[in-house]
Amino acid sequence: MRPADLLEIARTAALAAAPLLLERFGTEKALATKSSLTDVVSQADLLAEEAIRAVLRSEVPDDTIVGEEGDDVVGTTGRRWLIDPIDGTVNYLYGNPQWCISVACAGLAGVVYDPVRDELFAASVDGEATLNGGELAAADPESLGQTLVGTGFGYEASVREQQVAITARLLPQVRDIRRGGSAALDLAWVAAGRIDAYFEYGIKEWDVAAGSLICERAGLKSATLQSNGALASGLLVAPARIFADLREIVA
Repeated sequence: MRPADLLEIARTAALAAAPLLLERFGTEKALATKSSLTDVVSQADLLAEEAIRAVLRSEVPDDTIVGEEGDDVVGTTGRRWLIDPIDGTVNYLYGNPQWCISVACAGLAGVVYDPVRDELFAASVDGEATLNGGELAAADPESLGQTLVGTGFGYEASVREQQVAITARLLPQVRDIRRGGSAALDLAWVAAGRIDAYFEYGIKEWDVAAGSLICERAGLKSATLQSNGALASGLLVAPARIFADLREIVA
């Protein structure tokens, strides 16, 4: 199966989940907490993931499926699908429109879909990064001081403590920092030039599988941030010109 075919499946799966999420947006309540009181799941998360899995079961029944909310399905093809039905669940529950659906066939194709704005960010391993079919253009700031950086924070207090220390070290050296609340959408926005760079520790594979591929195909550099103390490993994505300077501060 070609990457373009996998990309179309990812697109179909993401769009299948969107209507039910939009219908419940702004009225949904948390169903349960997970790792902490701030880490929540809703019925909408579960319904959206099932809608995505239904498409994958139909189109690629022998592939592995890994989702944030459901049990892993082990396949036989070597392909792995990574699903985040709502990346930015807290935003979703508050009626804040900064959330998205992320569906990726790891390393091969991925989409980040923002149902509120009807924006579909997409890329395959052998194609360009696109937004609603048009080619994306990442920003290229001349210096770190002109760089708008996106980041995020974890759910545990000890993790946030270290993340805040890094942010405090970085803030005086960049244009500003943004914390949107959705890693997948942050990455898509880097590829679109809406923010210049992004880093975060403690993210999960399903958070970034689609977004990091979109950034790669948009010409951005990326690197794994190694675990340190309470911080699990993370991801840094930035234009080549400021990549090394940014990495030196946040790594």
